[in-house]
Amino acid sequence: MSDKKLKIKKQVKKHIPKDWLCELRILYRLTMETFYDIKRTGIVNLVIITTMAAILTIFGSFFRTAMSISSFAHELGNVLEISVYLKSGTDTNLVKNRIKEFEHVETVKIISKDVSWQNLKREMDLPDISNPLPDTLHVKVDKPENISAVFKKIKQLNSVEDMSYAQELAKKIQTLNHVVNTITVLVIIIMGILTITIINNTIQLVIQSRKDEIEIMRLMGVSNWYIRFPLIMQGAFYGFTGAIIAIIPLNFVQNGLINMHKFFMVPSPLYAQSLVIFTMFLMAILFGAGGSFLCIKKHLQV
Repeated sequence: MSDKKLKIKKQVKKHIPKDWLCELRILYRLTMETFYDIKRTGIVNLVIITTMAAILTIFGSFFRTAMSISSFAHELGNVLEISVYLKSGTDTNLVKNRIKEFEHVETVKIISKDVSWQNLKREMDLPDISNPLPDTLHVKVDKPENISAVFKKIKQLNSVEDMSYAQELAKKIQTLNHVVNTITVLVIIIMGILTITIINNTIQLVIQSRKDEIEIMRLMGVSNWYIRFPLIMQGAFYGFTGAIIAIIPLNFVQNGLINMHKFFMVPSPLYAQSLVIFTMFLMAILFGAGGSFLCIKKHLQV
């Protein structure tokens, strides 16, 4: 019976003409309520926004730094190569084509033993002896973390005499990437907890100050969302304002990282600053509004 009533209610509601002017008035009223709530909070607003800006600055700085470190790691990974020394009499082109079929292999370059010997003789004063060097392949892998897997595959080939690569450097690059990504995730978690806690306490104070007013609105049959909306918007306002202030110190971090990229001649990540700012605003507003919503559910039974 209740399902039938609900269906009838929905059908009736569809045929009721929408009064857009009335809806705009309601939106205006809700917006004004949000500003009144912010005004009631007083000097506490400044403390909340400053704290939010500090938290967002820390997050933005770590996020932007993580992007630069990943860029440096990628560049270092690009210069890492596996040197493959082949057995005497091996068909170098055949082995090259075989290795190129392996997953994660980008390029394979042949360095003949004659070229290696000539280069060595130019660098060192060597006696007139027969060439003892093997034919060599320089294998470049797409990412540093895949070098170990490619190395093991190539080592299984019968035509390979010996192999080498900068193993320690590759491990350090992987460790650095892992540490930076872990720290960034931890900062996001801490940022979320602190933001929600701060907003929660603030909205709780607003609810207590408006307790009688909210009770009257309930008795008048005011919609729950009419009560909730200004409080959620207040939390979003704190996040948005804090993000605007956080842009100022974040620009100094951005300029410092750009200078570092120029010094080491490593290209800066594309759209890095725009991505950081967009993410910072998105998270600030979501955490701010989310903190308010959780507080409303906890302290306001609407």
